[in-house]
Amino acid sequence: MPIAKVNGVETEFEPGMTVLQVAERAGHEIPRFCYHERLSIAGNCRMCLVEVKPGPPKPQASCALPAAEGQEIFTDTPMVKKAREGVMEFLLINHPLDCPICDQGGECDLQDQAVGYGRDGSRYAENKRAVEEKNMGPTVKTFMTRCIQCTRCVRFITEVAGVPDIGMISRGEDAEITTYLEKNIDSELSGNVNDLCPVGALTHRPWQYHYRPWELKKTETIDVMDALGSNIRADFKGAEVMRVLPRVNEGINEEWLSDVSRYAVDGLQRQRLDRPYIRENGRLRAASWDEALGAVAAKLTAASADRIGVIAGDLQDAESMKAALDLFRALGSANTDCRQDGAALGVGPREGWLFNTGLQGIENADAVLVIGANPRTEAPLLNARLRKSWLAGKAEIGLIGEQANLTFDYNWLGAGSKTVGKLPKAAVDFLTKAERPAIIVGAGALTGETGPAVLNALGALAKKVGVVKDGWNGFNVLHTAAARVGGLDMGFVPGEGGKTALEMVKPGALDVLFLLGADEINVTASDAFRVYLGSHGDRGAHGADVILPGAAYTETSGLYVNTEGRVQMAERVVFPKGQAKEDWAVLRALSASVGQTLPYDTLDALRSTLMADHPTFGRIDYLPEPAAFDVAALGVKGDLGDIAFASTVRDPYLNNPITRASVTMAELSAQRIAPVAMAAE
Repeated sequence: MPIAKVNGVETEFEPGMTVLQVAERAGHEIPRFCYHERLSIAGNCRMCLVEVKPGPPKPQASCALPAAEGQEIFTDTPMVKKAREGVMEFLLINHPLDCPICDQGGECDLQDQAVGYGRDGSRYAENKRAVEEKNMGPTVKTFMTRCIQCTRCVRFITEVAGVPDIGMISRGEDAEITTYLEKNIDSELSGNVNDLCPVGALTHRPWQYHYRPWELKKTETIDVMDALGSNIRADFKGAEVMRVLPRVNEGINEEWLSDVSRYAVDGLQRQRLDRPYIRENGRLRAASWDEALGAVAAKLTAASADRIGVIAGDLQDAESMKAALDLFRALGSANTDCRQDGAALGVGPREGWLFNTGLQGIENADAVLVIGANPRTEAPLLNARLRKSWLAGKAEIGLIGEQANLTFDYNWLGAGSKTVGKLPKAAVDFLTKAERPAIIVGAGALTGETGPAVLNALGALAKKVGVVKDGWNGFNVLHTAAARVGGLDMGFVPGEGGKTALEMVKPGALDVLFLLGADEINVTASDAFRVYLGSHGDRGAHGADVILPGAAYTETSGLYVNTEGRVQMAERVVFPKGQAKEDWAVLRALSASVGQTLPYDTLDALRSTLMADHPTFGRIDYLPEPAAFDVAALGVKGDLGDIAFASTVRDPYLNNPITRASVTMAELSAQRIAPVAMAAE
């Protein structure tokens, strides 16, 4: 490896690194505003100036200067110090210095670096320039007079999000950042530009003036708005979660976060269930816990085992599903299911329902076939990875299903199951010729009557083109529910002779239907006695005969398994609202009421039982190794029919009880629908 000297100390570095990276590898902090590790180099803020020998006797921008063998880099000479002070003085000429009212105050790079590298005064007394504010949508609040034209937002929205809605216009003192034609940012990742902004020019509109950073307490936890399991930090004040920010995890979300995961937190305060209810004479009335549990227990014990069932929702943690599964198995019921959409998964080896390449590993694929999924709405951060691979020229991408703007070019091969049954030769060839081919199967291809047959046909295709082979498993299932893989791993599917979720909600199917946070399945046709255990007064609670208030994902500690099979632990941020209890504790109390007391009294004991019965849950933060399996044995052979695949996520902003209770999500949904309505007119 080449060697350079940084402040007189030799440092090895990898070829292609910049002077800034070499200096930081040597342990010397280099101030910067425009430079970001995941964006292209702009070199326009000039804050990262250093002195380099051999070279001209002047400061140079270290972010854009390639490091070379034998270089001498100086980061703290008088020349460098004076140059940085001059740059900071220029940056502050037009900055309004309105720190007392700025949401960025306390977390502002400009504040920090002005103290560390700036002068103690300014020599400019001229009037500051002013810039009109821009309307960039419900997630971004602009104060463009504060902007220092670092262009981080421009580069992110163009390069990573793939929606070039932000740019710079004019030159010199008139230069400003704006959206083209004053339009809103049309991206599911727009909130990341607020994180990237090193000053207070772009801030989070939904949280404007709600808090000061030093007032907040912080908890590291896991997101459940999709099945990726993004690592997040939830900041709270008192009993309210104020904001959610991304944590760095290279294998999952890098350092980005989708708008749904970030801004749905206001839904945690609205439409909450905070006490038990019992329906009498067609109306709900408040009840005590003993009364509500007694009413449920009476119905469960009076009904025969084959006439009771439980459906688990999309946001449930593994502990609550385990408690529900143990309880209903103890009652003799085989009617258990976690697949509200009826997806044809849950039988066979675990690899049959995992994203086997891993989210980061999909970047190694050189041919990707997406079937029955819209990754931009179902998993925006996966879509960003596919775009990254496409931009680098690493992968050719094909699509079977709905055509959509995925922010990258792809070959549309067909609309649905008919195409799967008779795949064009070109489609087979582009997978066969690839060294590491991958298939991404969405729920849109696996639901409905043809789901098992489609799964079998895709398994046969995967075997034919070598998607699964030694050292490479490119068969990937893209789930949309955070709870789905955990439920399948523990066998939360119908037992022998049991009914599926879709069968349980049919008229006359059951006498008692227990909805464990299940809000995405239509139960209006069911005439069973319905019990709902959940956190929000949403679809599942409507029409329920007994409502048991549960905890949201920020109010309980629980295990979640993401779509790639990685087990992660979410931590409790705040306590449940009112009289609400953690879901597993409610089920434990109910088990005592029905005379089938579950063998655990604490969360730790429940986890021990879960891990003993299903060892995969004990491997926290472990990504399963790609394992070969008989992919052709998946599903059931049958008629594929002629079904058009449609994504199961019709509106990513209104996809679960929390988002449907969120004002910000309602605004984003309206913004998303408005252009479609205008086009129709």
